[in-house]
Amino acid sequence: MADSWDILKLLADSTRVRILSLLDKEELSVAELQEVLDMGQSRISSHLGLLRQGELVHDRREGKKTFYALNADFDVDGLTLLKAACRAVERTDQIREDGANLKRILEKRKQQSEQYFNSVAGRLGKNYCPGRSWEAIGHFLLHLTPKIKIADLGAGEGLISQLLARRAEEVVCVDNSSKMVEFGSELAAKNGFTNLNYKLGDIEAVPLKDSSFDLALLSQALHHAQHPDKAIAEAYRILKPGGQIMIIDLMEHNFEKARELYADVWLGFSENKLYQYLKDAGFRKIEVNVVARETEAPNFQTILASGVKG
Repeated sequence: MADSWDILKLLADSTRVRILSLLDKEELSVAELQEVLDMGQSRISSHLGLLRQGELVHDRREGKKTFYALNADFDVDGLTLLKAACRAVERTDQIREDGANLKRILEKRKQQSEQYFNSVAGRLGKNYCPGRSWEAIGHFLLHLTPKIKIADLGAGEGLISQLLARRAEEVVCVDNSSKMVEFGSELAAKNGFTNLNYKLGDIEAVPLKDSSFDLALLSQALHHAQHPDKAIAEAYRILKPGGQIMIIDLMEHNFEKARELYADVWLGFSENKLYQYLKDAGFRKIEVNVVARETEAPNFQTILASGVKG
């Protein structure tokens, strides 16, 4: 680990401080850093290599992309120096411009996902979707309890909620696609459900009250979240004490085309990763199991995870 003198040398370069200021706000790929900083890849990669060597940042591979973030496990003195450097320049025109560019990049991330789901509203249940199988849904439905309040987060058209509403006290579907919300609302009205409502919102900032639901569902939604841990933490927030979370998602895979075909942000999750997300959010009685395996390439596997709010 770099000592204080080495850290000061790393912080003496304005480009590296700009990079660290950005990574202090958001995990970013090399391509995103290029766009924010308006610099070539080789220059940025060179600086990232030095910062990684000094252990100020760490990287994470996600398919063909590499994402960088601040090293949260760095020693206290090193982090103090880093934060002080970022604070010292935060009011400069360059850092403000970087911040504006970062906001634009993050909005582009969000819009790419929304554009995909807006384009398939009304067709999603009829087209192939990785991990969506009746076998997996069957396992999902086995865990239902009648006459409870359910929040379906990242619901899309809410096809599962259309089934749940037949027995539940109330079902609220949350999705960030206006077209999905519009189509789902029309479908609910057509089917005569007065206890099924749709809300436009982000699963990382759920527009629902604290401790107000018995069951929170994330059905093939988590791999579309920018920050899956925040989505799970939001599910924890809206659940009543003793409430349950149910997650159906894809097992970690290497089918890179899923990003383009299905607007996936994450290529699934390992069982250990889902378990850790649930544990960090505060859930107990956690269970994570593979419940379905597709026989055709790319052989997606489906994970069912659950936990109880303490």
